[in-house]
Amino acid sequence: KTKLLKKATSMLVNEKEEKQRERETTLRERVPPLQLSGLSVQEELHQKIDVVDEERYDISVKVAKNEKETADLNIKITELRGKMKRPALKRVKISADAMLGALLGSRVKESVDFKANLKTVKKEEEKKEEVTDWRKNVEAMSGMEGRKKLFDAGQ
Repeated sequence: KTKLLKKATSMLVNEKEEKQRERETTLRERVPPLQLSGLSVQEELHQKIDVVDEERYDISVKVAKNEKETADLNIKITELRGKMKRPALKRVKISADAMLGALLGSRVKESVDFKANLKTVKKEEEKKEEVTDWRKNVEAMSGMEGRKKLFDAGQ
């Protein structure tokens, strides 16, 4: 039993060491070490940030383009389906009192006399100008004297 336990513990230790080595190798593959080629750490990080920002911008442009295309396709789909058909309306015969009752509710109990509520409007008589033959006044109205007569008549 003790031999089995010792063998199992040694196997566990070997497995742990092997997993640790695999982890380190995968990390080296996925995350390359920083190469400081005469640049400070800040400049190196700024360059990487710029690269990531460019990629993000490209992806956002692609997403916006795809969203616009889907919106256009949705519009085309609705146009291809055709316009919605309106149902034919049924004619309803109803009296004016019943219609007012339906519109205004229980406020209107007696029939409303619309003519009683109308305002009376007095019509003003328009001044009619006398229609005269213009050929008779041509000589009298010509020149400055005629214009003075027209001006005086306007006031």
